[in-house]
Amino acid sequence: MVKLTINNLPVEVEEGTTILEAARSVGIKIPTLCYLKEINEIGACRVCLVEIEGSDVLRASCNTAAMEGMVIGTNTKAVRKARRDIVSMILSRHDCHCPTCPRNGNCALQSLAADLNMTDSVFQKKIPKNHWNRNFPLIREDSKCIGCLRCVAVCDKVQDLHVWDLIGSGSRARVGLRDADSIETSACSLCGQCITHCPVGALHTRNDTEKAFAAIESEKKVTVLQIAPAVRSAWAEQLGLSEEQATEKRMVAAAKALGFDYVLDTSYSADLTIMEEASEFLQRFTHKDAYSWPMFTSCCPGWVRFVQHEYPEFIGNLSTAKSPQQMFGAVIKTYFAQKTGIAPEDIFSMSIMPCTAKKYEADVDCMKDAGVGRDVDLVLTTREFVRMIREAQIDAATLPEMEFDSPLGCGTGAGVIFGTTGGVMEAALRSAYFMLTGENPAPDTFCEIRIDEGWSLFGMKIADAEVKIAVSSGLGNARALMEAIRSGELNCDFVEVMACPGGCAGGGGQPIHFNQELAAVRGGKLYALDAKKHLRFSHENPDIQQTYAEFFGKPLSEKAHHLLHTQQEAW
Repeated sequence: MVKLTINNLPVEVEEGTTILEAARSVGIKIPTLCYLKEINEIGACRVCLVEIEGSDVLRASCNTAAMEGMVIGTNTKAVRKARRDIVSMILSRHDCHCPTCPRNGNCALQSLAADLNMTDSVFQKKIPKNHWNRNFPLIREDSKCIGCLRCVAVCDKVQDLHVWDLIGSGSRARVGLRDADSIETSACSLCGQCITHCPVGALHTRNDTEKAFAAIESEKKVTVLQIAPAVRSAWAEQLGLSEEQATEKRMVAAAKALGFDYVLDTSYSADLTIMEEASEFLQRFTHKDAYSWPMFTSCCPGWVRFVQHEYPEFIGNLSTAKSPQQMFGAVIKTYFAQKTGIAPEDIFSMSIMPCTAKKYEADVDCMKDAGVGRDVDLVLTTREFVRMIREAQIDAATLPEMEFDSPLGCGTGAGVIFGTTGGVMEAALRSAYFMLTGENPAPDTFCEIRIDEGWSLFGMKIADAEVKIAVSSGLGNARALMEAIRSGELNCDFVEVMACPGGCAGGGGQPIHFNQELAAVRGGKLYALDAKKHLRFSHENPDIQQTYAEFFGKPLSEKAHHLLHTQQEAW
């Protein structure tokens, strides 16, 4: 332990603790922009400078260790002047049209400038120009980049994709693409983790809210909206609702208040995915010689993009089952249209997803199996849903709760946990067990595969079969897992990978909270919802049973293959 003094307060911390963390341990706030604990501790932004008695220079507190006997001031005259000068320099190269920025009101630079009582910048403005395809799901604004390098660090150290890098030197230094001429040809998986860790609006998702409003207001279109499981764990975080108010039924009410004609639960199509994917796994498992192993889940388009780019020899190992979003899109324009008597060409199918890659997935050319254009016409992120609620001046807290519409509005607990790491595998195992034995296991039989981070291998016994299962969270861990499989070090049967750490709950389209990681908290909410559900097995969903009885016949039928499956090679 070392003892020091910060702002006249005695502090005792473990040796090796940074001054920043030592100050935080006693409630002293030091501002940061670039700092990301254990990931980006490079002192690039310099706003965390402090004055150390006896030192001729100010030090970055984020990467300076606390030493025995130090006397530190975090808010001295020298520190305040330096901090204001640094922020003024940042603002001189920053597009400060805050009202039109997607991070307005949720920007670390904006908040810091307000805290420092900045009323003007003393430096001449020189704003970089933007050069970007604004139709791509992920958009980068050079004019808003502050050079904090958080996007580089997250992409390198967490996701292991190495898409971004510091390009150039001196006054010409900027963040850009490392090994590609364009974002379209890069290794980007569209996980969106760089977006959620950017402290400003330099990285954001393409805004499709005006297209959504246009569809809602069109007299020619019937809008059918599906809402993903993970959205319900986060949709109200930036609307000021309490935990008691932020229910999934109030989420439905908010969507209906926006004017959507039908609001359906993607947990239904998550259950549908389980029926197809579990059946596919059992088909492969009982005919092992006919397939390559292991079989990978395929409901995460960021993970699918990763396999296609980094491990193309394993594309055939991906389940052919579409994601729940795309399954629902195909079902909405066929079976749902048939059930409701709506002409398929009159349906405008939309989804609210916790994900950036879902925008890409809906655009894939082969996702048009219903025969009336794209199966999913438009994808909105959770953040876009919140912006629409605010734009429409809806007070979500006062809305009476509403149920999902029917038909096809019923989802089980198994479908809900799709939104967190390990949930897809757990849901699949629940139904696979039933398919093999004719009996349900206890709902939480496979709960040991719930992981918060990294990747893990599990041995499961289903009936008389031994099944080796791997679950991975985040693409950095997925790479380690894939290298072990590629080298032959690891042999397993069934693998679940989610591109985002913590799964969809931590997706690139979820609400952003500066320096807070909430995936585990949101995932816990999904497991709590699962525990409360009357139905916890996908095969017991009455809407699923009716769908097969009236339309598909059975899992893996010819019609199911046409509408619910895809070949990733065609992507």
